[in-house]
Amino acid sequence: MQEVFKAISDPTRRKVLKLLQGGSKSAGELAEAFDITKGSLSHHFNILKAADLVRCERRGQQIVYSLNTTVFEDVAAVLLDLFKVDKRNGGQS
Repeated sequence: MQEVFKAISDPTRRKVLKLLQGGSKSAGELAEAFDITKGSLSHHFNILKAADLVRCERRGQQIVYSLNTTVFEDVAAVLLDLFKVDKRNGGQS
């Protein structure tokens, strides 16, 4: 879970995730949205992959990225549990 929070702490990586909400995109399509080097973008992709937030698939000459929604569901469950409301304690647990 620590890798997930590290990954989403960076605005560039959050923008990649936001772009992928619209569906799978090639590395080239994603790169068009940024004014950084391909090496820097590759670094961000690697962090997102290490956190298992994105999946990548080679299609011929292209690498195509997509969201791994299962991880987002796990993170949402952890956050809901962390901030759950317990009515027995006046609203906070």
